[in-house]
Parts: sequence; C-alpha cells; structure tokens
Amino acid sequence: MKVSNTQAQMRKGILEYCILNILSQKEAYPSEIIETLKSAKLIVVEGTLYPLLTRLKNANLLGYKWVESTSGPPRKYYEITEEGKTFLEELKHTWVELQTAVNIISKNK
Repeated sequence: MKVSNTQAQMRKGILEYCILNILSQKEAYPSEIIETLKSAKLIVVEGTLYPLLTRLKNANLLGYKWVESTSGPPRKYYEITEEGKTFLEELKHTWVELQTAVNIISKNK
C-alpha cells in the first residue's frame, strides 16, 4: 500500500469543501481557484477541477456567468448559490467534528 494513494484520496475528499469556501469569499474563474488551492498546498489540475465544478453546478450549489476578458476569450466565473451557502455551513460543522475527532484520536497514542 502506498502512502501517496491515501494522501491523494484525503485531498480529493476535502476539495468540494475547499472550493465552496473559496467561492463563498468571492466569485472566481477556474484558474483563480487552482491558484488559491495551490497557495494552500493543495495541488489540483484542471482535469480534476472542471468535473467537480460541473457536479457542484448541477447540484445547484454553484452558478456561473460569462465575463468578457481584455486578454483573450470570455471567462466563466463561478459563484456560490444560496443553496451552496447552506450546504457549506453544514459541511463546516462536519469538518469541525472530524477535525476534533482526529485530534482526540491522534493525542491518544
């Protein structure tokens, strides 16, 4: 068993939460989302991000709009919906519970 496989699965499991958090602060286009994740040491490629954005959009957690760009084609900016904000709040509670549980277990070595 490779530790890198488990690490990758852990990162994938938290991506929806991170993306919703990013978009709860401001609308963004995919390259900005990738850069924000990268700056937090969560390396994500477009091939991972785009299907996830589509899934969140199809679940009515995200919306998007096209914005003209002065340096190329129009950009698709994603934004969190009201339903997405509610969903994010529920995820925040789950994240705190999981974080607390892991910290307790990790201290009980």
